[in-house]
Amino acid sequence: MACMKLGSKTDAFQRKGQAWFCTTGLPSDIVVEVEEMTFHLHKFPLLSRSGVMEKLIAEASEGEDGCVIKLTDIPGGAKTFELVAKFCYGVKLELTAANVVYLRCAGEHLEMTEDYGEGNLISQTEVFLNQVVLRSWKDSLKALQTCDDVLSYAEELKITKRCIDSLAVKACTDPNLFGWPVVEHVGPLQSPGGSILWNGISTGARPKHSSSDWWYDDASSLSLPLYKRLISAMESQGVKQEIIAGSLTYYAKKYLPGLNRRQSSTESSNRLAPVGLGSSLSEEDQKLLLEEIDHLLPMQKGLVPTKFLFGLLKTALILRASPSCISDLEKRIGMQLDQATLEDLLMPNFSYSMETLYNVDCVQRILEYFLAMDQGTGGESPCSIDDEQLMGSPSLTPITMVAKLIDGYLAEVAPDVNLKLPKFQALAAAVPEYARPLDDGLYRAIDIYLKSHPWLGESDREQLCRLMDCQKLSLEACTHAAQNERLPLRIIVQVLFFEQLQLRTSIAGCFLVSDNLDGGSRQLRSGMVGTNEGGGWATAVRENQVLKVGMDSMRVRVSELEKECSNMRQEIEKLGRSKGSSTWGNVSKKFGFKLKSQMCSAQEGSVSNQNKINGKALKDDKAKENHGKHKKNLSIDE
Repeated sequence: MACMKLGSKTDAFQRKGQAWFCTTGLPSDIVVEVEEMTFHLHKFPLLSRSGVMEKLIAEASEGEDGCVIKLTDIPGGAKTFELVAKFCYGVKLELTAANVVYLRCAGEHLEMTEDYGEGNLISQTEVFLNQVVLRSWKDSLKALQTCDDVLSYAEELKITKRCIDSLAVKACTDPNLFGWPVVEHVGPLQSPGGSILWNGISTGARPKHSSSDWWYDDASSLSLPLYKRLISAMESQGVKQEIIAGSLTYYAKKYLPGLNRRQSSTESSNRLAPVGLGSSLSEEDQKLLLEEIDHLLPMQKGLVPTKFLFGLLKTALILRASPSCISDLEKRIGMQLDQATLEDLLMPNFSYSMETLYNVDCVQRILEYFLAMDQGTGGESPCSIDDEQLMGSPSLTPITMVAKLIDGYLAEVAPDVNLKLPKFQALAAAVPEYARPLDDGLYRAIDIYLKSHPWLGESDREQLCRLMDCQKLSLEACTHAAQNERLPLRIIVQVLFFEQLQLRTSIAGCFLVSDNLDGGSRQLRSGMVGTNEGGGWATAVRENQVLKVGMDSMRVRVSELEKECSNMRQEIEKLGRSKGSSTWGNVSKKFGFKLKSQMCSAQEGSVSNQNKINGKALKDDKAKENHGKHKKNLSIDE
């Protein structure tokens, strides 16, 4: 830290308890009281340097204890007046960045101008501020920190603004150009001028600082009001928004303990993560700090990590921050929800009611903000786009990721017995249909919810299952759903129907590929064997064998399904004979299928009409037992 010495005499001051004495050989003729300290001094050195002391001495009356003057509002208190008194006596005084602001303000308060002696305290401190302190990053920062104690004086003298402007200019300047703050941290491999040494010889090269966050830790030592002003000054100087956001993130992590509770190992090893917390703040102060951080953060996507925003939101909910602050944080997260993880969404419910274990309402609002932003940026429902184009469209990737994330979240919150059906349905239905290429994740969440809420009635179960599209279930999901006793019978029949259509489509595709391979093999035999030495033909043969094995397994599966569909139809017909009506016709009407026409168009002439009506059946005898549980309901519906 730079310093400058004033005066020439040695220190002739001695302290005894709460009193200072000047040992010049002459008895003191004035006592100055500052706070709890008393200074036994002489009138002439004081009035010859200070206009205020000259007036006070003239107005003071001689008492039994001599002339006594009380200074109650001197900037910096007794410690600063001690330095002022020594300066008046010509004692050597060391100016530093830590005391120059106090002395400058005290000199102004005591009117220590050039009218009361050349080279007085005001001019000396001004020179040191402008020529030494404001040219150094560290000294400017230290001086700015001391402004907090004498803020009114520092503001009037514009010391605070000068320090902030100095720091802002240095923060937006490449530190490699001028060597700060390198010059202030001379290491064993650096010369006093800051250049790199090689075998003790200066090379003239400067250590490189490629990172633009070198000032984060220093700035975080400022109080919140001064830090806010510094950030605003940096923005006006053209510092990039991502750098500003990084500094705000660092500052928040340093003073908000809640942000560091779930810090990962990778984050804790990052040098940008604060090593230790600053002075502990009360809950009210933490809430004010969080609201200020939210106000200062740029409203731009991707500048702040999504995990950090979720940490701010959780802390805001705990601290009962203002509704506007919470809403702003939800909007920020909604802008980049596609970058979130499932762990981020699992926010506990901190409300007093504790209606649900997780804060589902908050996630619902975040999703709505994301969808509103997606629509605002041109995201439209791709009604005329097929599945392959949907999966490959880059513009739909974020919303597809969000749909997958919400389905995973629904599966996590589904076991909560306090989660009401309307709330679960509202969150699941908020995701547009086109955002889900497959409904497997949604089916898994619905299945978990049904398992955790066994008291739901048949109508509620059907209403819940209508959220998913049976045509968008994979073969594995269809197989599971066909054997799922928790699903309503109507849904099981729909699943069976669409599963059989998928199987037949797959088999038709395999036949088509097989024909193409056969044609290709003939070409290989006639023209390519000589050129490829049999390599292409061998590959085609292996692929053909793999396809045939897959076709055989699918044929077996279709055969089993048709047998079981036939058995299921016979059971339903037996159930309806007692009433002399076609129960199967009533059931098909109830399910809303035109099964005969659909199956005839799907597979004309391949199997019997009975097997065409039933698209799919259960894999084993367990499905038959489950169907028996619904016989009573079927007879009533008739």
